[in-house]
Amino acid sequence: MRESIRNVLPIAAVSVLLLLTCGPAAALESACEECHAKITPMIVKDFNRGVMAQEMTCAGCHGEDHESEYDVEKVKLPTIETCQECHEDQVTQYLSGKHALGLVALEAMPFTHMQPDAFIEGQKGCGGCHTLGLTDQSARGTEGRKYYKYGMDCQNCHTRHAFSAAEAREPEACQTCHMGFDHPQWEMWSSSKHGVTYLMNRAIAPEHRDRAPTCQTCHMVDGDHRVFSAWGFLAVRLPEADEEWMGYRLSILKGLGVLDADGNPTARLDVVKAGKVARLTKEEFDAERERFVTVCRQCHGPSFVAANFENADKMVKEADKLFAEAIEIVAGLYQDGVIGDGETKYPDLLAFYDVGTKIEQTLYEMFMDHRMKAFQGGFHMNPDYATWYGYAKLKKDVVEIRELASHMRSEHERQH
Repeated sequence: MRESIRNVLPIAAVSVLLLLTCGPAAALESACEECHAKITPMIVKDFNRGVMAQEMTCAGCHGEDHESEYDVEKVKLPTIETCQECHEDQVTQYLSGKHALGLVALEAMPFTHMQPDAFIEGQKGCGGCHTLGLTDQSARGTEGRKYYKYGMDCQNCHTRHAFSAAEAREPEACQTCHMGFDHPQWEMWSSSKHGVTYLMNRAIAPEHRDRAPTCQTCHMVDGDHRVFSAWGFLAVRLPEADEEWMGYRLSILKGLGVLDADGNPTARLDVVKAGKVARLTKEEFDAERERFVTVCRQCHGPSFVAANFENADKMVKEADKLFAEAIEIVAGLYQDGVIGDGETKYPDLLAFYDVGTKIEQTLYEMFMDHRMKAFQGGFHMNPDYATWYGYAKLKKDVVEIRELASHMRSEHERQH
């Protein structure tokens, strides 16, 4: 035992010497730290533990105009353009993907303007994740980032002020936004066999953590910051070769307001295009799908991959079948004057929870909660989510909507 210790000590001494002489470069000195070590000590500590502190000072992001407590208003807050000065490739990739369109999608919602400022602009609600794409200080016209000036894109994954690439590679980096009611990707992945295998091996055998994929493995192949998917958030694609399925899709598109009651495109189609929330050509869908197929084939055989994608697609169809029936039931109430003014022909799904009847609330939950889980659970390899949180709840929703519609019609006839 003593002999083994004697053998280890010289090695340990050499290791310490190497760490002291060849370890990470020291952080650059900065006059900012004289004050901020007292005011915001953890920010200083975070920055100095990161790689960027070896190459730049605080002024690199915040400018040199702010020098004391008397001119705090002169401090610059970084935007993605700030990061672009050093990270051109990553920013170019990011801006070509879906994440950078988060703000476009949020502001395209017809009822966003009716929400509290703290909820949207103050980033305590939808704005907390969707305020992406603020590429410069004046991206939103004269208001800029007046209401809440602190958010910017890159720091959502590379948290300030350490800006750790290692942190951003871990699946938890995605969890803040990709969880919960309408998009529980974290819950689906972390409790799937993929997620469980990765998390177990990260804990007990870190060298084997590559046994299973993370979010980044599939959605950021080889570190590419262009995040995109074939089905998109709404699980809508055009055209659809399956005529039966296309019939369901037409009902959904009318409910989304992309088509009018007669099936003609509306101005919202341009918004869908701008936000890239749906694939509108076969070539576009197939190209995005192939990216994922290529990743899956690194671990699985071609027939296994094809079967799983086919069955996940079929889950979207089965969800659409139930959803389309529910939309048409509620649309019938509009068209017959049971709901609304008799002029509106379809419910507006993008109103979300800002609706005035129980039946529309049920339809909203069907859309944003249960349909999302049925389709996303299929692609994230989580049968429990696809079934009990998704498809089974869709079945329940349809039964409730049928009964509510029948009751509402009886009440309407009685009153008229």
